[in-house]
Amino acid sequence: MKLLFIANRIPYPPFRGDKLKIYHLGKCLSAYSEVHLIAFLENSNDLQYKEELEKIFTSVTLIPLPKWKSYVNVLFSLFTSIPFQVAYFKSSKMAAAIQKLIRSTHFDAVHIQHIRMAPYGLSLPIKNKILDLPDAYSLYWERRGQNASGFIEKLFNQFERNRLWNYEHNVLKKFPKVLVCSSEDARYLETQHLLSSIAILPNGVDVDTFNGGQYDYENNAVLLFTGNMDYAPNIDAVTYFVSEILPTIQLQYPSVKFIIAGQRPVKAVLDLASDKVEITGFVKDFPSVYRSASIVVAPLRFGAGTQNKVLEAMAMGVPVVCTHVGFQGLGVVSGEGVYMELDKDAFAKRIIALMSSAQLRKSVGEKGMQIIQSKFDWKIVAKQLYAYFKDLN
Repeated sequence: MKLLFIANRIPYPPFRGDKLKIYHLGKCLSAYSEVHLIAFLENSNDLQYKEELEKIFTSVTLIPLPKWKSYVNVLFSLFTSIPFQVAYFKSSKMAAAIQKLIRSTHFDAVHIQHIRMAPYGLSLPIKNKILDLPDAYSLYWERRGQNASGFIEKLFNQFERNRLWNYEHNVLKKFPKVLVCSSEDARYLETQHLLSSIAILPNGVDVDTFNGGQYDYENNAVLLFTGNMDYAPNIDAVTYFVSEILPTIQLQYPSVKFIIAGQRPVKAVLDLASDKVEITGFVKDFPSVYRSASIVVAPLRFGAGTQNKVLEAMAMGVPVVCTHVGFQGLGVVSGEGVYMELDKDAFAKRIIALMSSAQLRKSVGEKGMQIIQSKFDWKIVAKQLYAYFKDLN
């Protein structure tokens, strides 16, 4: 098949989030399909990565989108019903470039990444198109609003949530197939918008990179959190953990160390640093960081979808303790690689129990590895996406 991927960001380096997904799907699909990529280029320095992407994609088209233009787009969207998230990525150059690609190449199907890029899919004269959402975005903003601390922040989150909900309600039904990464998000969209076109495409893991072959279960001194540290759910999660959960653990294990690993840490995260809390900043070799950890924690209080930090830890054989965010979309029972705990005291108690038993950490971790290898290998995920494309033809 000839496939076109329309992405909101250049998918390289493939370290986290939406970049990681498009890179690995493209890499796996290119083994048996002709895959073309068109994506936004927000930073001219990223042009250096085009050559790497051309090793995977048949063609790579990068459209500049300077931040000042995105900010202007957002400002003007105040006077429309378009969500800020969608307005940010408005570009006549992108629309023209996509139309040019469509005219020059016959594509069997098109993959549109994120609700942010939905407008470009709507205008395509191709019936075989898939809108792939990382999560139910209005649900994400709803939860973000529920956990906001100030009145202005709550008001803004509710404002954006309502506009996203209305946008989803009007736009999603215009795509023959809409994908989300978890059953929780699928149920939400089906219920809220009465859709029958929703299907699941889970996030995946590069099991060749993330594997637990060298993991030491005797280590019980390090707790780990990973993720982009300028992302609101992650900032809230580590702040909450350090203030509300870690002190309880330290009463029994005073020497325990908490590592926060991820790029672009904001001031609120940097301020958490102490002799017991380490902020790494950018990490190139995440497998080594996971191998240093006894337990990975994901105490997210808002967000949606599944979490790469949970999947990667499970792939490495590291036991995970998380909240409902990142767990409900996995389709596993609590204790199969990951425990779900909602209350802060229960969260701390579960970590203490795991720290107290190397055998428990081993049994939980090994079960997680098995689950990832059978369900979340990117090769398996890419074959599922390919099957969705075939069904449209």
